[in-house]
Amino acid sequence: MIPIRNRKKTLQVTVDEMRSFAFTYVEKYAPSKQQLKTYLLKKYMKLSATDSRKKDVNKLIDIVLSDLQKNKFINDKFYSESKAKSMIQRGHSLNKIRNYLMAKGIDQEFIKDTVNKIKDDNNDQDFFSAIKICKKKRIGPARAEDNRALFYKKDISLLARNGFDFETSKKVMDLEKDEFLKIINLI
Repeated sequence: MIPIRNRKKTLQVTVDEMRSFAFTYVEKYAPSKQQLKTYLLKKYMKLSATDSRKKDVNKLIDIVLSDLQKNKFINDKFYSESKAKSMIQRGHSLNKIRNYLMAKGIDQEFIKDTVNKIKDDNNDQDFFSAIKICKKKRIGPARAEDNRALFYKKDISLLARNGFDFETSKKVMDLEKDEFLKIINLI
């Protein structure tokens, strides 16, 4: 029978271990601060002995996160701006971007700054994003003329589920095919 060793890890070994996990995760995924904290908490609770308390683990994780933030390995402001930019390119609404960033644990200040920056760059960003969705999903003005009236409710509800308000959805749905094609060529 192999004896079980009860080795207690020192604080430095634990912090170094967490730092190693954090570097690996940051290198692979470029997460927000909250995502990294959740990952480290799950990882450490799975690996560590059951006698360690959650409070102590949270303190250690906060030490590692503050170190990573100080060395600029994680930056929530950069994360929110880069995610918002990629989501705009895919045609997401400002509401959807805001909710996504909130779900990822980004601070309200950074979310507000990011959304304001988007609005400053383009006043009617939701309109152009809705047009991208119409082109991608082939709904609304991208649909054949004889089917547009039949699928009006379905198309407008799809835009609503993607976070667009009623006025923007109606504005996009009422576009003529020629105008739609001109706008698509400009985007």
